[in-house]
Amino acid sequence: MSDPIASSAQSTPAQPAPEPIVAEKRRKRSAMDVVRALRQPKIAVMMALGFSSGLPFLLTANTFGYWLRDEGTSLKAIGFISWVGFMYAFKVYWSPLVDRMDIPLFGKLGRRRGWMLFCQILVAIGLVAMAVVGVKAGLVAIGAFALLVAFASATQDIAIDAWRIEAADNSDEVGLLTSAAQLGYRLALLVTDAAIIAAAERVGWPISYVAMAVLMGVGIVATFLAFEPQRADEVLHNKPPLWSRRGLVDALIGPFVDFFRKHKLAGLVILLMVALYRLPDFIMGPMYNPYYHDLGVSKDTVAVVRGSFGLVATFVGLGAAGLTAIRIGILPTLIVGLVLEALGTGAFALLALHVNDVIFAIVMSLDSFAQAFAGVALVTYMSSLTSLGYTATQYAMLSSTYALLGKFLKGFSGVAVDTLTPQYGLLGAYATAFIGTALTAIPAMLLIVLLWRMQGRHGSQGAPA
Repeated sequence: MSDPIASSAQSTPAQPAPEPIVAEKRRKRSAMDVVRALRQPKIAVMMALGFSSGLPFLLTANTFGYWLRDEGTSLKAIGFISWVGFMYAFKVYWSPLVDRMDIPLFGKLGRRRGWMLFCQILVAIGLVAMAVVGVKAGLVAIGAFALLVAFASATQDIAIDAWRIEAADNSDEVGLLTSAAQLGYRLALLVTDAAIIAAAERVGWPISYVAMAVLMGVGIVATFLAFEPQRADEVLHNKPPLWSRRGLVDALIGPFVDFFRKHKLAGLVILLMVALYRLPDFIMGPMYNPYYHDLGVSKDTVAVVRGSFGLVATFVGLGAAGLTAIRIGILPTLIVGLVLEALGTGAFALLALHVNDVIFAIVMSLDSFAQAFAGVALVTYMSSLTSLGYTATQYAMLSSTYALLGKFLKGFSGVAVDTLTPQYGLLGAYATAFIGTALTAIPAMLLIVLLWRMQGRHGSQGAPA
């Protein structure tokens, strides 16, 4: 009797996704080619879907922590409740369903769009529920609805990431769609990390969360305007049905067999590097807003800096990452992004020594630039590693890998600050924790260098040979 895993993977080979976005040899495009590509409707749709993807993220993470701290919640509790973000790390476990199954009723829109719409509605419901129950109902109640929002948001990400890769006609379009998605995502982060804080100062957190639920309408409109990608459907049509033995094995195991067949030993190095790459951003994530609170920085100052200097720095970071990848290759760009991440995180320690509006704006701008740059570099790299037919699951595997360790460690961020406080004082404890977090960039840096060496220093390739 043949091995069902091997026979399934061999009988229905996945088609490669568009070639790595930054390839060693690529045709040069004129400025008019780029302008024409940017005018495509799907670029605007992708930006709106990126906004919908980014909107719920901080509402169950850093911004949620600000709300909890305003209500007097302890740093330990804020750190532990941030573990609702594990939904983003665990999404790989249900991503095969999103890859292979139409969702009832909503499936009339198509597989990708059906899942998007269902999840967008679920996110909006969860945000309204968080606003209604509030913190006074207890951390268990509001935490449960935060978990619902995180689950729906993570599932939406699976569908949107698959659409982004499958909707592209070629590698250049993958790059354009990735940039558009990142731009929309970063705009959503600014709304949920700046505008909502200013709104909360005036109308309170519950009404502000209801407003965020209404803004999920941006994604709903984009879903109706989007088209259903056909390239992946053609590959999936040749696969055995999901409810058959071979189909089930292919859906659950095939993406991973395909990934390691293509990348071999380098696949393990890739996964480990991806797991470590965003640690400088993730570990102290729940403590950023409580840090501003304890520094005495007003909500208005935080909102204004994020919405002005932070916005400009984000746009510059997005553009700089794309340009850098074209000029020096994707792996060197990952190294630059990692250095910037470490500097951006470590710079927050300076605020504990002295804080005024100018220093705060400089530190926030550096961090915004660094996160935007590193985010584009990593998403571009991960997108180049997927295969058609397994797009949702393979990208979910990669994005879950980069989220898992960081999501776990950030749960202890409040414990770390509390533990360091008796020795260094509250602000000194924050500063020490930020510096220690910045140093977590070193292991990922070594792994990127190893990957570069494994592929014969062809740093412009998207993946090791």
